[in-house]
Parts: sequence; C-alpha cells; structure tokens
Amino acid sequence: MSSAKNKAEVLDRLFATIESRKGSSPDESYTASLLAAAPEKPARKLAEETTELVIEAMRDDKIAMVQESADLLYHLLVVWAGSHIDPSDVYAALEARTSQSGHAEKASRNS
Repeated sequence: MSSAKNKAEVLDRLFATIESRKGSSPDESYTASLLAAAPEKPARKLAEETTELVIEAMRDDKIAMVQESADLLYHLLVVWAGSHIDPSDVYAALEARTSQSGHAEKASRNS
C-alpha cells in the first residue's frame, strides 16, 4: 500500500501535466483552453466547482463530494499555473501554519 506522501504526489504530477499543456492548442486540450483564457476563465471555473462542492457537502453526499473535490483541486491547480504560482510556495505557506493555532495564524494576517 502506498504512503500518504506518495498519494499526495498526485497533485504534483497533475500540476506538471497542467503546466505541460501551456502552449497546446485550446481546440485539442481542455486545460489549454482554460490556460489560454487565464486568469478569468480558470477563476470562474474554480468558483463554479467550489459552489458544486458546497452543494454536495450540504447534501452530505460523500461520493459526490469526492468527485467535486477532485474537480476543485484540478481547477485550483489550473488557476495556479495560469498565475505562475508554484505549488511548493503554497506547500511552504501551509507548512508554516502547522506550528501555530488557526486562531493565531488568522490574527497574524489581520494585523
């Protein structure tokens, strides 16, 4: 059985695939069509997927939530790629937050 770390690497592999679609024909690649219209189109799709996940969460439909979560993560990675954000920067921000309480972290951003 693979470790949680190996499973999490799927996001890095997906991001690499998304990056590889930059410059591809938007007619041949859904990802390329999103990236060609960045930042607006990927951001709108991210908002749409967020709403769909919220709806499924309110329905407590776990199977649908898993699918919508996957869609949300994919579209988040497209937003990052379209905005030239490296996932390692996001991972570092998350890592920095693990050493403090959520309330303290949020308060530090509001000051």
